[in-house]
Amino acid sequence: MILCRTPLRVSFVGGGTDVPAYYREAPGAVLATAINRYLYVSVNSRFDTRLRISYATNELVDNVAEIRHDLAREALACLKVTQGTEVSVISDVPSEGTGLGSSSSCGVGLLNALHRLCGHLAGPEQLAQEACELEICRCQRPIGKQDQYIAAYGGLRLYEFLPDERVRIQNLCMAPAQSDALQRRLLLFYTGLTRSANPLLTEQQHNLRTRPSCRVGMARMAELAYTLFRDLQSGQLDSFGAILEEAWCRKRELACGISSPQIDAWYSAARRAGATGGKLLGAGGGGFLLFYVPLSAQDAVRSAIGLPEMQFAFEPQGSTIVYQDPERIPVCVSS
Repeated sequence: MILCRTPLRVSFVGGGTDVPAYYREAPGAVLATAINRYLYVSVNSRFDTRLRISYATNELVDNVAEIRHDLAREALACLKVTQGTEVSVISDVPSEGTGLGSSSSCGVGLLNALHRLCGHLAGPEQLAQEACELEICRCQRPIGKQDQYIAAYGGLRLYEFLPDERVRIQNLCMAPAQSDALQRRLLLFYTGLTRSANPLLTEQQHNLRTRPSCRVGMARMAELAYTLFRDLQSGQLDSFGAILEEAWCRKRELACGISSPQIDAWYSAARRAGATGGKLLGAGGGGFLLFYVPLSAQDAVRSAIGLPEMQFAFEPQGSTIVYQDPERIPVCVSS
């Protein structure tokens, strides 16, 4: 058996500038971190020729084309693993619609585990590129590239998305004490609302092509990613809240449904209680709310919004093979 652990992510600033509709005309930029909440993919050879896929449901099929889980189906097809294999996917948090990039973590983890099954060692750049191909091209999802790269590389980094399709990555170097101080000031709350990101992302990309004001807003969000990167590099933590606040206001203008009256009420309550800024993670409409909160105001913020809190920390590693049965040599079974 092979077990792969892939981190989920928290995207701070610049989300949306990683889609082709934006970065093919002007470079996009996203500042984000992997976190210590994970999606796990296990892969094992079966005694027969059938394929079993286990996630929220179970599938047992005779050929790859019958698999309903699109990421698993296309990943198996890409690696030409066509029979005699069992794949299981589990996650630390709800696996869809939470804004933590779980879909892309799943794609990266599937590819990493299946490469190892085939006897390959795939590095983060290969995994990120192949995961983008998997989701954006093969599965036709209207998403950008940030989640695949964060899942593959891990860490707290600035990702620049260039018009020629290259992705440039800069590590954010912070002293351990500064990194700890930043993490202590970030609170993450689960709204209990989930949604499909695809309709919001489709509308957002349409608006990028048809509304000049949308592109201006996106350009400002990319600029904020660079500003926050520089501030954190120099140890200026207190700009974090104000930058989150501006980015959230800009994001709400990109498409209908990004926020809601209930989300606005939670956000306003947190701000009144002392949060200096925040945002809804992911495309919008639900998932997790992130706030930057001075230590002295954190209990007041927790009481004010009354949502379940998820503790988290930055995760320095990307997708990793954490177990491989030493008694069994992986063999790719293909037709």
